[in-house]
Amino acid sequence: MSQRVLVLGGTGLLGHSTIRELVARGYTVTSVALPPMPTEDLFEEFGDAVDSRLADVTEMSDEEVLELLEGCYAVMYAIGADERVTPPAPASRFFYEANVLPTQRLAALARKAGVKKFMVYGSYFAEFAETMPELGLKKYGYPLTRLLQEQVAFAEGDGAMDVTSLRLPYIFGTMPGRMPLWKMFVDMIRGVEVFPAHPGGRTAAVTTRQVGQAAVGAMENGEHRGTYPISGYSLSHEAFYRTIITALGQDTQVPLIPFEAIEEQVAQADAHAASQGLEHGIPMVEASRLRAVDLSIDPALTQGVLGYEDDDVPAAIDETIQVVLRDEGK
Repeated sequence: MSQRVLVLGGTGLLGHSTIRELVARGYTVTSVALPPMPTEDLFEEFGDAVDSRLADVTEMSDEEVLELLEGCYAVMYAIGADERVTPPAPASRFFYEANVLPTQRLAALARKAGVKKFMVYGSYFAEFAETMPELGLKKYGYPLTRLLQEQVAFAEGDGAMDVTSLRLPYIFGTMPGRMPLWKMFVDMIRGVEVFPAHPGGRTAAVTTRQVGQAAVGAMENGEHRGTYPISGYSLSHEAFYRTIITALGQDTQVPLIPFEAIEEQVAQADAHAASQGLEHGIPMVEASRLRAVDLSIDPALTQGVLGYEDDDVPAAIDETIQVVLRDEGK
C-alpha cells in the first residue's frame, strides 16, 4: 500500500508540481486548497492517486484537521501569504498571523496525528537574512516571519517528526487555469520606453519541475531542521526584463543605473503606502536595493541531497511569458 501525503495548496503552482512528482514516485495524495478549482479536470490525469478537496484548512476545527491527517505519512505545507501582498501596517503582524501561527498549528496537529514528515515551502529571503546579515533583512516583516515560520515548525517536530524547509527563489513554469504571477512584470514593462535595471543585480531561479522534485526530495531525504535553498540558474534582472520586452515586441531601453539614482523615487512608493496605512513586507526601497545585489545560489548546496535535476530555466521563462500574453488575449 502506498504512503499518503497531504498537500496543502495542491491547486497552486507549487502544490500542483509537487503532486505531479509525488504521484510519479508512487505516493497517493490528498490535496486541500481554497476554492475555486483552476480547472475542473486539474487532477484527472492522476486518476485515483489524488483526492482533491476544496476547503480552508485554517478554518477547520482541530478535530477536522486531525481526521484529515489520519494515516498521513507526510504534510507538504504550500499555503500562506508572500511578499507581493501589501497589508495594513505593521506588516510583521499580518505575516505572523498569515504564515507563522497557522504553520505552528498544523505542525502541532501533524505531530499529534503521528505524521512523520512535514515540509514547509519557505522563501530565499530567509536564506539571505541568515547568510547575508549585511542586508539587514531580519528587520523587515516578511523575511523575519519566514524565519519564525521555520523555527516554530521545527520546534513542533522536535523528537517526533522530521520538519524541513525549502527556501524558494524566482520560480518559472505554468499550470492549467492559473495566470503566472510574472504577469505583474509584463504589466509594468508594457508600453514603457525605458525600464532600468541595476548593474550586478541577479537572482536565483528554478522551474516548477525542479520545485516539485526538490520538495519531495526534502520530504524523503532532508534532515530535521534542515533548510534548503534551491537554484537552477543565475538570472540577471536585466536579462529577465529583456526577455519580456522581446516577447512584447517592444524596443524598450534597459539602461543600467545604480540603485542610488532611483532611491528617492522608490522611497515615495513607501511613503504613499504609509499614507494609506499600509506597509510592504520588505520596503520598496529595500526591495529595489536587493535588485542591485547578486542573490544567486549555488545549486551544489542542495541539489545532491534533494535530488532535483538540471532543467532549462530560460526556456521556462519564455514559456511563462508566452502563457501570460496568450491568456491575456482570451
